[in-house]
Formats: sequence, structure tokens, C-alpha cells
Amino acid sequence: MKASMHLKKKLLVSVIAAAVATAIAPGMVMAQSANATLRGKATPGANVTVFNPQTGLTRHATAGQDGSYVINGLPPASYKVDAGPGTEQNITLTVASTATVNLAAPAQGATATAANATSMEGVSVSATTVQEVKTPEVGQTISLHQIATIPQVSRNFLEFADTVPGMVFNVDAKGNTSLRGGAMNTSSTNVYIDGVSQKSYVKEGGVSGQNGSQGNPFPQLAIGEYKVITNNYKAEYDQVSSAAITAETKSGTNEFHGEVFGTYTNDAFRNRTPIEKTNGKVDSESKEYGFALGGPIIKDKMHFFIAYEQKKFNTPISVTPNAVGVANIENDLPENVQSQLGSSNLTFDEKLYFGKIDWELTDRDRIEVSTQVRRETQLGGTGTGTAASAGTQGENHDTRGTFKWAHSGDSWYNELILAYENAYVAANPLQIGNGYTYSYPQDIANNQNPTIITTGAADPRATQNKSQEGPSISDTFTFNNLEWQGDHVVKFGYKFKSVELKASDVAAQNPQFFYDVRPGQGTSAEPWQVFYASALPGQDGVAKTTARQYGVFAQDDWSVNDKLTLNLGVRWDYEANPSYTNFVTSQRVLDAINAQNPYAGAAPGETYGDALAAGGVNIADYTSNGHNRKNFRGAWQPRLGFSYDLFGDEAHVFHGGAGRAYDRNLFDYLQTEVTKQALPQTTLRFNVPGHPCDTTSSTCVPFNPAFLGGQGVLQNYLVGGNSGQEVDMLNNKLKAPYSDQFSLGMSNTIGDWQTDATVTRVLSRDGFAFTLGNRLPNGSYFAVPGGASAGDQPIPNVGGLILGDNGIATRTTQVLLSAQKPYTKESGWSTSFAYTFSHAKQNRDINEHYSFDYPSLNDYPFITSNAVSKHRFVATGALDLPWGISGSIKLTLATPLPKNDVACYGATFADGSTCVPVSATPSGSKFLVGGNIWGYRDVDLQLTKDFILGEGTKIYARFDILNLFNWQNFADYNTNWGSNGELNSQPVAYNKKGNIVFVPRTARFTVGLKF
Repeated sequence: MKASMHLKKKLLVSVIAAAVATAIAPGMVMAQSANATLRGKATPGANVTVFNPQTGLTRHATAGQDGSYVINGLPPASYKVDAGPGTEQNITLTVASTATVNLAAPAQGATATAANATSMEGVSVSATTVQEVKTPEVGQTISLHQIATIPQVSRNFLEFADTVPGMVFNVDAKGNTSLRGGAMNTSSTNVYIDGVSQKSYVKEGGVSGQNGSQGNPFPQLAIGEYKVITNNYKAEYDQVSSAAITAETKSGTNEFHGEVFGTYTNDAFRNRTPIEKTNGKVDSESKEYGFALGGPIIKDKMHFFIAYEQKKFNTPISVTPNAVGVANIENDLPENVQSQLGSSNLTFDEKLYFGKIDWELTDRDRIEVSTQVRRETQLGGTGTGTAASAGTQGENHDTRGTFKWAHSGDSWYNELILAYENAYVAANPLQIGNGYTYSYPQDIANNQNPTIITTGAADPRATQNKSQEGPSISDTFTFNNLEWQGDHVVKFGYKFKSVELKASDVAAQNPQFFYDVRPGQGTSAEPWQVFYASALPGQDGVAKTTARQYGVFAQDDWSVNDKLTLNLGVRWDYEANPSYTNFVTSQRVLDAINAQNPYAGAAPGETYGDALAAGGVNIADYTSNGHNRKNFRGAWQPRLGFSYDLFGDEAHVFHGGAGRAYDRNLFDYLQTEVTKQALPQTTLRFNVPGHPCDTTSSTCVPFNPAFLGGQGVLQNYLVGGNSGQEVDMLNNKLKAPYSDQFSLGMSNTIGDWQTDATVTRVLSRDGFAFTLGNRLPNGSYFAVPGGASAGDQPIPNVGGLILGDNGIATRTTQVLLSAQKPYTKESGWSTSFAYTFSHAKQNRDINEHYSFDYPSLNDYPFITSNAVSKHRFVATGALDLPWGISGSIKLTLATPLPKNDVACYGATFADGSTCVPVSATPSGSKFLVGGNIWGYRDVDLQLTKDFILGEGTKIYARFDILNLFNWQNFADYNTNWGSNGELNSQPVAYNKKGNIVFVPRTARFTVGLKF
């Protein structure tokens, strides 16, 4: 019987391994589940038991014929584990890890740090933290001790991720936070909380609600620890192409534990921003407070945990002009506009709720039910290039619920997750009326008119209402410890999600008038352009669709022997989006394209479509009849990784991998065909002195002062004509963006120290962008001297043609070096060092999705990326001091980010363009020694004093001082690309009167109670 079962296992693994290996070509990382896996060797046939004395969780496994055992689905915590008398050990398992603990002899086994009794909240047993070392993934775990001690500007738990090489957590001039992996955009990241993706499908930012927000995606009090994976995830990970964050929430135990805290600072406890040195300080204030409580419902069976956090900010912001390459051009603005430059502030309010119940139904079954709620409001839009009058009031709501059932069999494990989400963001202008944009006429012929400042009512496109709502189901089935040419842990999983997506990104209000500003001449009396949106009867301008997402994967973690581990995986994802596939291109648009071209130079019988074809645009590629589009089905993602334990002692391990990871095209882009057709957006050019336009174009009209009457006048101007409206057309064969990832490195354990050195290569492709489809009659894009530009010759009697395509790409090589000594009570200290060298190129600023400088994305050269610094170094240290005091410090250094721009300096190039994409890096500042090489410098300090009230209860007082040396990390640039065809050798410099990233020197005070 046993032989028969053994043979069946062999055959099963053979089939699985062969199938996976056939599909493999390149990459991988760790399961998106936050649970840990325990594996190792014991006496053959031994009963291995894992027990958590704090919750009563118990799991069993039987060691196989070779002594190997595997126990899946263990929440990160401290456990007692044994395989019989004399093998007992106390261990701590970390989030999303596979730990090796050998139990054949009491002194053998765990690759670990020293004893750590406080690795997880509420754990009192002395336990050895088992570190995962046999993994090809590139990344690190952020411990609860790091979260509790490292200085922090925001209670955003993702802030600590920048202690991992390759990661950057950014706080911009408006206080908005973002997380970036490598040189890719923030949307390519994903965060998984308790195994559930928090992905945003509508807006940028990676996590729903994180685009342009000062808020946090989740209450920090509820986070136990989390893992940051920058490269080579396993096949379990979906909807991510750069960094993956997987976090485990806290759970209640058999004892009641809780915490209450409050943090405060205001303008009296901070230095001035650069603009405030001239204009004086504006009022600012920051208040954060919250509580958490966990405990038993039924001892050893059922527990609860709840958390609440709130933050209220009043953040200073500097209103400064955009850099347009002309010094002091703000002096030529009207006086009422100049008066709006200077200091302002942004208010913000957020409430976060979390609740969780876990139930150990049997020693094989665990059920978790949880909910999370996010509610925030904030002022936005104000800052560089936008005055406070043109700001917006935003709302950001996110509600999610999760049910998880995990069942452990004798040789298998299954995890079922049911989830529901309802997230939306909305923004509305602070005032209704006309808006005014002041621009520099840099190159009128080719429509190069960079904005200096916008005032008045916010742009109609600033009005937004976007949401995602729906259920999901996922299931992962794991075969434990199958044997064939070594030991295998084989996983299969699927995921289905039905999510209703809604988007509207404009309102029929607040027309925007554009005025020329010329150096030494002032501002023109008449506008040269107006932009506005029109409401069509019976149309609400909202795009709606129910997207269906499918994902399947297979993963084999194969321990070939004590030294070599292979991780073979493949996944496939598919998304059906009816809004894209069922869309029908307007017949009015097609008729206009196929009609006689009215522009000068067009031959009789030549259509506008002929001009498009001559210019390389096949309009059939963008014309949809509701049946000729197919959702992209090619998202196959092979992932391969290996680790090789050099001496078999888990002290020196080579690791590497290669793989492909697909992300999503955001609905924010896919919905434009619908919304632009339902709520037309019109741009009219005025043929005014000094800024003429092509009078043969239907979008070029004489200026009429009556237009300044605003929306009521403009709304009725083109009734029935539709001229000047924007027409968005998406490629019929859109693909999903993806990245190919490669890595090779070595990790080492030397005493208490853990080090890693890894080289990664990431090639991302098929990023989405819009280009201008307009063409001159001969197919040209750029204007000839004295002639019209393509921007002046849109689809006749309709409007500008905007094409949506894949094409943005990045090429990044990074060297990632890290060394860390984790905290232990015995040593009383910890430290970490993370260095990243980046060589990154891109063919377009990954934060800009409108690319009108060249006719197609293929025409853009690869230039040095502005997404990542060439050198970045982050160091932290924490130390237990006498008298119940603990302290920590954090140092961050980064070389300046390049400026990506289109340089116009009086030259005309072979393709007819007068500007060229360039990348230039400003000079930085000094740090201790060396030259002016650093663009970002920061030292933060934290001190905490504990007042012990009794066993397990204490009051603490915490003092953080951020940016200790008050270094100014400038966010804005001044540019002067050159003139007379000569490019300046140093065309970019920091605007030292502009905004800064992070904060000026700021003191924060926190008091709290733990029990």
C-alpha cells in the first residue's frame, strides 16, 4: 500500500514537473500569501508538531521516507516545534517565507538570528527567528521592530520599504506619498495584505487610493510585518511588474493587548520652507492618533483584533511658476497673478479602520474574517504651476472585506479567499468660473507653449469620479513534500474577479483661457486658445464596464538536494474589458476622415485619411465596429529561479532567476474613447496678433470677447458643428504592459549579520501612452518654416485626433548591496545598510502619458531615466540605551534625479522638429566629503522613553526630529537649454526658491500607552 502511494506520488510529480518545465523559459518570487511555510528534516515517520502557545494554533505533519516534512499556511509568529523527545525548538517564522528547521537532533537545524522574544506582538516565549535563505527572490523582510523604531514622517507602513535596495518611498512637496520599485512607475507595484491584492485598476499609484494622496493604505497599528520583493517573484504573484509587497496583519492572542497613541507637530516646530524665507511662515499642523486592541473570544480557538487611526494635516506648499527656460518670467505676469505666487497650504483628513476575527475551527482548519475601511478628504492641485485658486477638493473612499479558509490535509494544503472591494476617488474644483493659464510661446509653429502658471477655476479635467467595485475568489492548492529526484512542494492556484469600473474625468464647467507671456513684454491682452467641455443631452460622460479577470498558475519548489533548490513556475492572466472590446467608433468621425481634405496643399480627391496614411497612421488599426477587438490573451509568464547553498550550511547561498510579469492597462486610459465621445472636449485656437493659427482649420477662429462669458457662451457656440473636439481612438490590438526580470546574486550569513549582493536587469515594454494623430496633407508632422503644424490641422470639422498605443519602455540595470544585523534583546541593537546603483534608460517619462512631441512612440530616443537616482544609500541603526530609553537614526543619500524634457534651443533637426527629448542632471550638494554630488540628503533621529507601570504595561514618550540638519532637497528645476542652435553644457539647475521634497527640519512628539 505504501509502495503504491509512493509510486503515485512519483508519477504525479513527474507529470507536474514536466508540464511546468515545458512552459518555462525565464523568472519568479514568494507566494503572495503572507503565511509562512516550515520545512526540514526529521526522523523518517516522525510526527512533527507546530504549536503557538499564544493562540492555540496546532499543526501536524509526518516526515517522509527521507525524513523530509512540510507544513504550510502558518501565520508569522513564534512557535514550539518538535518531532519527538529531544528535538524541541522555539522558533519565530517571518512573513511570506519558507523556513528550514531540521529536527533530527536538538542542536541542528535553524538558520537563524539570535533569540528574539518580541518578534511578533504578544509573543513571550524566547524564540529563534528563522531566516529564509534558500530563495531566488530579491528582497527583504521589514520587521515589527523596524516599524516601531525607525524614524518616520508619515504613518504609512510602506515608508520602511526604502530600507530595501532598489526601493524608493517618496514624500513630495504636497505631502503625497508614493512607492516605486526600480525605474518603473508607481502603477507597476502591488501590495498584498493577508494575501489580497490592493491593486488600483483605474488610477495610477499601484495601490487603490494612493495616487496624489497624503494618506495611508492601511492602519500601521494593524501591520505585523511585511516583505518587500523587488525582483523574481514566484508564479503566485499577479498584476505586478516591479515591486511586490506582501504584508501580514496582526491577530489577537489568548491575552488582551492594546495600544493607544497620539502624535503632534505644527509650524512652531519646523523650519521655514525656501519660499517662506521671503514670504513668512504659513500655518501648518499635523495630528495623528489611534488605538488597537486584540484578545481572546474563545481561548485557544477564536481571537479578535481591531485598529483605528486618524490623521489631520495642514501642509505648507509653495506656489511657484513652472520652469520654462526663461529667468524671472514671473515678473511679466499680471499683478493679480503674481500676488497668487508664494506660500499656501493643503488640508487633509483621513480615518482608517480595521477589524479581524480568526477561528481555529480544528487543528486542520483556520478561518479569518476581516474588514478595512479608508475615508479621506483633502485639498489638492496646488503647487508648482498651479495657484491655490485652481485647486480641488478630493475624496478617497475604500472599503474591503475578506473571508479566508485554510485547510491542512496529511499531504496537502488548501487556502480559499473570498473578497469584496468598493473603492472610489473623486475631485471637484474649489470654485466655478473661468480658468486662466499663462504660457510661454516657445515655438508657436510646432505648438510648443509650456505652461507657466494656472489660476482661476480648476481645469474641467480636474473634476473626476472613478471607482472599482466587485467580488473576487481565489484558491491555492498545495501538495506537500512530494518525492521525485528530490523533494517537491507543488502549488496550483486560480483567481477570478468581477469588478465594475467607472470613470469620468471632466465636467462641463470652468473653461480654460490661455494667454501668452513674453519676456520683457508682459502678458497678451487677448487669449490665444480656450479649452472647454460640452454636455450633450442625455449623456453623463461616465464610462462604465464590468471587467472580468482570470488568473491561473502552477509552481514547483524543488529541493533537488541539500544544496540546490529550483523554483519552476508559470502563470497566465486574462482580462475581459467590454468597454474596450464593444466600443463602436463614431460614424461622424469616420465620415470626416474619409471626406475631402480641406487643408492647403491637399490634392482634389485626397482625404484626411490619405494624409494619415502618408504619415504612418493606418486608421483601420484604431477603428472599432464592436466586434473586431479582442482582449489580450498572451499574458503567459514563465518564471524560473534557483538557489545554491555553497557548503550546505545555509551561510553562503548563490541565487538567481529570470521571468516575465504582466501588469494591467489602467481604465483611466481605456475609458477615454467613451468619455470624450459622451462629453466632448473642445480646443479652439484664436487667430490673434503674435500667436496666429491656420485659418483654413475649423479649430482656428477669430477671438470674440463674448467668449469670456464662460461656459454658458461656449457651450452653445458649436452646437451641431462639433469642431475642435477631441477624438480619442485606441489601438485595436492593445497589449498589457510587462517586464522581463533577470537577477544573479549571493547572500551570506556571518554571525548575526546578513548580507546580499545582487545584480538585476529589468526590461519593461508596452507601457501605454497617447500620441497626436493629426497629420499635414503630405503626411508630415512638423511644421515647415512659415507653414502650419499638424496640431493646427485636426480631423476636419471634428477635432484633434488622439491615438492610444503601447510603446513606453525602460531598460534598467541595478546593483543591490545590503547588510543588516537584526535586533535581539541580548545585543540591544540593530542596523541596516542598503546601497543601489542604477543605470536606467527610458523612451518617455513614465509619468507622462501624453506624448505629442513626436509623431509616434517609436520616434522617441532612449534617454537617462528621471525615475531613479544613479546612486542611493540608506542606513539605519537602533540602540537600547540606559534608563528605559531607546534611540534610532536613519540616513538617506541620493544623487540628483535627472530632468527629462523636450529641449528647444533654436535648432532645426533633420525630421523637421525644432525640439529634442533630452535628459540633464543638475548639480547637487555636498555631504561630509566630496563634491556637489547629492540631490537628496536626510538624517532623521528618534528617541523613546518607556515608563513601566507594571508587567506588560507601559507609557512611552517619543521624540522624532526629521531632516536633522535642515538640508533642502529641492523638487523644482530651472532650465535654460540654450539658443542659436547651441545646447548649454549645464542646462538644468535646482530652483532654490521652489518646493522641496520631504520636509524642512521638523520635530514630532508622540505619547502612547501599551498594555
